[in-house]
This record gives sequence, structure tokens and C-alpha cells, in this order.
Amino acid sequence: MTAPDRRAVAAWLFVCAAFTFAMVVVGGITRLTESGLSIVEWQPIAGALPPLSQADWEALFARYRDTPQFQKVFSEIGLEGFKRIFWWEYAHRLLGRTIGLVFLFPFLYFLILKKLTKPLAWKLAGLFILGGMQGALGWYMVQSGLVDDPRVSHFRLTAHLGLALMIFSIEFWLALEVLKGNSAKKPLALIVAGVVFLMALSGGFVAGLRAGHAYNTFPLMNDQFIPQDAFLLEPWWRNFLWNVATVQFVHRAIFWLLLLLIPLLWWRLRRTGAKIAAHHLLGMFILQASLGISTLLLAVPVPLAAMHQAGAVLLLACALWTAQASSTSTPSTANIAAAMR
Repeated sequence: MTAPDRRAVAAWLFVCAAFTFAMVVVGGITRLTESGLSIVEWQPIAGALPPLSQADWEALFARYRDTPQFQKVFSEIGLEGFKRIFWWEYAHRLLGRTIGLVFLFPFLYFLILKKLTKPLAWKLAGLFILGGMQGALGWYMVQSGLVDDPRVSHFRLTAHLGLALMIFSIEFWLALEVLKGNSAKKPLALIVAGVVFLMALSGGFVAGLRAGHAYNTFPLMNDQFIPQDAFLLEPWWRNFLWNVATVQFVHRAIFWLLLLLIPLLWWRLRRTGAKIAAHHLLGMFILQASLGISTLLLAVPVPLAAMHQAGAVLLLACALWTAQASSTSTPSTANIAAAMR
């Protein structure tokens, strides 16, 4: 690949990552406002158009009134209230369709003009398949809430979030890799990126079980480091999957681990070519920790919780950048900025 081709492909992948970031944020707001069950059908093609008439709105609202969520949670909302939750879910699905187009057409352009290496082309084709799987997984998740208990499965929610984070990570990683080429990465930096991903994934369990509404104290959980309710379920391993206390404790435990690892990594990289990335990682970790603690102490207000979810993705981006930058061949901030022009 020529240098201009590398910059063009990297810029496109950064744009795709930005769209995926927006998708995660809008998805978080959709979940927090309980809007995700407002559209009860999966119509990948026809569903791209919103309701265009009063009759369309009435028909959609009639279908929604048959759902357990309306009957058990939102039974008092009228058509205007339905529209408010509908638009969040519609925006989430429309953004997913848009991402597919933003990815597919430039990919075909680069592929036809032979601006991609064969290994990169195969990786990108696999990434496109993952995107299609993400859409199907999203509907699979929604289906779990269209039953007697109008809550989506926290397992399916976490899988949906995890696949979105994986797609974002691949897009961002490949963009950096295209700019600088392959080289050996420092183990600690890769470990930190993996732990950040794991913490974001554990946030899916916290969100799905609404564990953030319990134990709204910090640093202790109701005056205990490990809450006494953490191992109520038998056998013991069920607590890590269904116990609100244990799920929140695990999320906090990963935070404490990162509180050791990220400053250590920053200290090791502070005088190397990766120092700019390391500074961003440390700064974003401090901001994300502040958002998480504030969200917890204030009992999960929607704006703060949405910012906390957005912060998780940005922290992951900083960790991936630091892992790439810690190798022998460092992509400078100037190179990244040039790719975005």
C-alpha cells in the first residue's frame, strides 16, 4: 500500500470507529430510557422508514400496547409518550443501517481499486460479517424482553455490547496498524487493553441486572468491601451471573485492578515515544472513574450513565492506542491527524 492509500484507508476506519462509538452511546441511552422494546418487529429493509402518517403511528402504537412492557411498565403513556421512546430505538436501528453503508461502499471501492493488501481485505470482510451478526444479535436481545418479564436478558445485552466493543476495537486497531505497520507490542499495554475491555463488558452485566441502583456508596458497599450478600446463591458460581451484589463487586474489583495497572503503564511509558498516548490513557481513566463514581452515588441518572458508557469506549480507544504506540514503531499524533484530513 502506498502512503496516500494508507492514510485514506486509516481515515475511513477511524470514521467507522466513530460511527460505532455513536452506536454504543445511543444504544446506552435507549437502554437507560427503556426505549429498546418500543419497536416490536425486525424489518431490516422496510424498517428504515419512520412512520409517515397518523395512521402509521396509530398502527405502531397498537402493536406496542400488546407488549408486556406497555402493560406492566408504561401503561399510562399515550401516543406522544410512545413517540419519545420510539425515536430513540429508531435512531439506534437507523444508525446501525448507516454504519453498514459507511463501511460497505468504501470497502468495495478500496477493494476494486486494489488499494488493500490481501490479508487486510480478508480482515475487513470478516469485520463486515461481524457487523451483520451484530444486527441479528440486537434483535435476538430485544426478543428476550417481548415476553412476560419486560426486561431484556442481561446475557444477551452483554453479548450485544461485547460484539459492538469488539467491532470498535478491530476498526480502531486496524486504523492504527495501517498507519504504522505491524510490530511487537509491550505485554503490559496489551494486558491493560484487555482488562479495560473486560471492565466494559462487566458493565453490560451491571446494566442488564440494574446493579447500579444497589449499593450506592463508594468506596465501600454499604460499609463493606465485599458485601455480605455476594454469595447467597448456590452453587457459588451462580452469584457471578445473577447476583446483583456480586456483579457490582466484580465491576468494582476490575476498577481497582486498573487503578494499579494504568498508572504503572503510564509510569513506564512517560519518557518513551508512547508518552502522548499514555497521557491520554491516564487522563481518560481519571475522567471515567469520576463519571462511574458519580453515576453510582447519584443512583444512575440517565445523562451521567450515558456519559459513563461513552467514557468506557473512549478509555478502550486510549488503551488500544497506547498498546499500538508502545511498540517499536510509533504512530505520532501528527500521523493520526493527517489520516483524518
